[in-house]
Amino acid sequence: MDKKTLSLDGTPIAYERHGDGPTVVLVGGALCTGATLAPLAAALSDRFGALTYDRRGRGESGDTAPFAVAREVEDIAALIEASGGHAALYGISSGGALALEAAASGLPVSQVVVYETPFAVYEGGGKERLEYTERLTELLGQGRRGDAVELFMELAGTPREMIAGARRSPGWPDMEAIAPTLAYDNAAMGDGLVPRDRLASLTVPVLAVGGGASPEWLREAARAVADAAPDGSYRTLDGQTHMVDPQVLAPVLAEFFGGSGRR
Repeated sequence: MDKKTLSLDGTPIAYERHGDGPTVVLVGGALCTGATLAPLAAALSDRFGALTYDRRGRGESGDTAPFAVAREVEDIAALIEASGGHAALYGISSGGALALEAAASGLPVSQVVVYETPFAVYEGGGKERLEYTERLTELLGQGRRGDAVELFMELAGTPREMIAGARRSPGWPDMEAIAPTLAYDNAAMGDGLVPRDRLASLTVPVLAVGGGASPEWLREAARAVADAAPDGSYRTLDGQTHMVDPQVLAPVLAEFFGGSGRR
């Protein structure tokens, strides 16, 4: 990250701008840093000024207690202010919930695209989220960061053998380092259900995208977001999973955002 801006509460937020066109702020999901979305930013940089950033508590950004989702909305506001005062937003997974909340909070946002924000649209989803919240709070309170990461991976449906492999991987310490921010993403997701009333207040166009190779419930969640937003639309990316290919996603974002920067 080559730049920093101060959020309203004084927290430094590290970011990087890719390209010189209209601003698009890229909001990562759980266990993501700004580097996670750098390939997507690079794919957008010929038409947009794509901002990647470390959400508070991650990477080169600071953190200030106590946490509230509103503080992360203020972080996005600071990034927009530092980049010309107006932006489009893209959020992946739980970062999509934060992007939608930022738009609903009245930030100077032109459009929002979200990819597979994992709102529960299946029976028992709310109970599952409550149980996850209670267990996550317990593990983080005990300083059991690795177990908290494992709990999140279980919630996301990661097979046991893959979790075991992740624990042995060189990247595991990095995930443990930002494990406390799992609580931040969980807070952004609210009760885990589609926030229909909040989405109904949106005044900007929203595109919700699902991967054709992802579980059906993730596509249903994306459709529910599109249906709840007054100016919402839905799109499926054939063959894509939750780990969406930036080269497939970037043209969809460019079309929706309508950037006309450098060619």
